[in-house]
Amino acid sequence: MSFTRTLRAVGGVVVAGALLFGAAPTASADQIRDLQWPLKNFEAENVWKESTGKGVTVAVIDAPVNGSHPDLTGNVLPGKSFIDGQQSDKSDGTNDHGTAMAAIIAAHGHGPGNADGVKGLAPDAKILPIAYPESGGGVGLEGPIRYAVDHHAAVINLSISAASLSEAEKEALAYAVKKDVLVVAGSGNDGANELNAIASVPGVVAVGAVDKAGQVWEKSNSGSQLMLTAPGVKIASATASNSEPYRQGTGTSDSTAYVSAAAALLRSKFPDLTAGQIANRLVKTAGLPPSKAGLTLPDPHYGYGFIRPLRALTQDIPAGSKNGPLKTPQADPSTATNGANSAGASSGTGDQASNQKSSGLGTIAIAGIAVGVLVVVGIVVLVVVRQKKNGRNGPPPGGGFGGPGGPPGPGFPQQPANPYQQQPNAPGAFPPPPNQHPGQ
Repeated sequence: MSFTRTLRAVGGVVVAGALLFGAAPTASADQIRDLQWPLKNFEAENVWKESTGKGVTVAVIDAPVNGSHPDLTGNVLPGKSFIDGQQSDKSDGTNDHGTAMAAIIAAHGHGPGNADGVKGLAPDAKILPIAYPESGGGVGLEGPIRYAVDHHAAVINLSISAASLSEAEKEALAYAVKKDVLVVAGSGNDGANELNAIASVPGVVAVGAVDKAGQVWEKSNSGSQLMLTAPGVKIASATASNSEPYRQGTGTSDSTAYVSAAAALLRSKFPDLTAGQIANRLVKTAGLPPSKAGLTLPDPHYGYGFIRPLRALTQDIPAGSKNGPLKTPQADPSTATNGANSAGASSGTGDQASNQKSSGLGTIAIAGIAVGVLVVVGIVVLVVVRQKKNGRNGPPPGGGFGGPGGPPGPGFPQQPANPYQQQPNAPGAFPPPPNQHPGQ
């Protein structure tokens, strides 16, 4: 089994250096907060009046986290490294990914009023760093997941991808769900119509990436199990390096971290809600850009939409069922029943046969069906005769109902030519709740 981190996408999306930060770390710290556009769009100052994530632990299964970064000090627990067996709150500075994810979630900034550097969406949450080999290294994911659950993580952030999972790893994810831990995973950065294996597991919140305008990033993987999207384009965050402490990245890793942070905010404010009910609040308050209004949800590219943490924290939403929108993991897919049948549908062929047998179809009912068939046949014959008289023996030119470019039929709305195409930035892509003002 091979794991690869979802930090980098085609074209060198991670940027650091003078172009973004200036020459000195102090200068970069002064500039970096202005680059954190998600905080502005989320109205973070108003969010933090409702919750800062205090009392919640988020496990970050990733590269080691630089717990001594000035924007993270005090918020990073020792954790464990499944690379060398040591603590995971120290980094050699060669891999920024874990530190970047931790900062998006729980950085607190530094300086007077913590106004400098990066700030996470849940700045009072604690990070449980769990170091995992970048390419798997023969280490299964089951150990890190179970460690996170057994060390009281309320949320697990998985900004890593996998081509496949072992049964032991699937069982570990099911263990997390059973223990009421919210597991969040990125959809992947391949621009494929398939989610990465972790995000595909029932019970996991699968996350795609959107840009500042709320449009889906073109490399964000899509699929029917995608649940939410979140900011993942040009995201400013921290690095594991002391010489260049900040970076800018793009990918579903970053969007996953934002969803984990939003979940931490909710778990702090609503400690009695289950993981499924937390996911329900995120889903019920998610939004779409104006150009996508009317999409049938969940959409393979947007899920239920992009997260809006302030609404999730303040809107009056019934708790709902224990599982919310999350499906229950099954040890044997062939025995799964949760969500497999629509309301009122029979559960199997045996029940269907039994229902038919007990329905008592008598002679009168059979005769009625026969009459109905004869009527339908008569209508078909009449239509064919009229078509022949009018010289229309086939569908309209173009081989379809309306031909190329014609109006879509009922129930089949016109789809965009390229569902990943980014549109120009539009104000209000992350609309504020009533009586709130953008940018405050």
